[in-house]
Amino acid sequence: MAYEHILFEEADGIATLTINRPQALNALHIGVIAEMIDAVDRVRDEGTARVLVLTGAGRAFCSGADLAGGGAGGGARRAGPPDAGAVLETHFNPLLERLFALPVPFITSVNGPAAGAGCSYALAGDIVIAGRSAYFLQAFVNIGLVPDVGSTWLLPRLAGRARAQAMMMLGEKIPAETAADWGLVYKVVDDADLAATTRAVAEKLAKGPTRSYALIRQGIRECLDKPLSEGLMVERRHQLIAGRTADFAEGVTAFLQKRPAQFTGK
Repeated sequence: MAYEHILFEEADGIATLTINRPQALNALHIGVIAEMIDAVDRVRDEGTARVLVLTGAGRAFCSGADLAGGGAGGGARRAGPPDAGAVLETHFNPLLERLFALPVPFITSVNGPAAGAGCSYALAGDIVIAGRSAYFLQAFVNIGLVPDVGSTWLLPRLAGRARAQAMMMLGEKIPAETAADWGLVYKVVDDADLAATTRAVAEKLAKGPTRSYALIRQGIRECLDKPLSEGLMVERRHQLIAGRTADFAEGVTAFLQKRPAQFTGK
């Protein structure tokens, strides 16, 4: 696929997907989402990238659905009342599910506003790094809609019910520093340091035990709603898999030899 709305590059095991509609604050329509899905599928299927970074071009991460250009509701016009959820089912939700199912770590580098669906994609990262000018906004109530793209599943788990519900019902901007206090993001850095900080984290992950990372992200999500006994069974199953990887053998050997491990992701 030739990309019109995103930038995608891969180097040194790091795949970088940049939403590239700065004139529209990287608002999303079905064409953007289709390209993002294609890029994420490349990361999944080609097997050469060991970490994915998602960010936005210009002064915004993503301002949410492009209501004027085929965003939520815009791509679902038909006779009778519109189905504002149709494009979620066909485009927005499949992208989120692909991001969650990636076999490699997923970093979001949040440069500026992350609103609506953009907020969901930003907070879905395994590691969320935000510039100091970034903010997170659940703006749906401002146009009479409800949070979507996984917001009602994800936000209460990150921030707790009280904060998540207030964020959704009041439609207020949550500054990056507040988001860090609430547990929504891993780290807040000066805007000028965002790219370098993200790169350093991505490089560390790209050199790490990729299959262990995949099991960690899968295990956390599996165990969020399970009782302890079932969580222990998930860990048991995943440890069996991890213990049979070449990276585990290398990690133990490197530890005994008192040298840095050279992981290969196998």
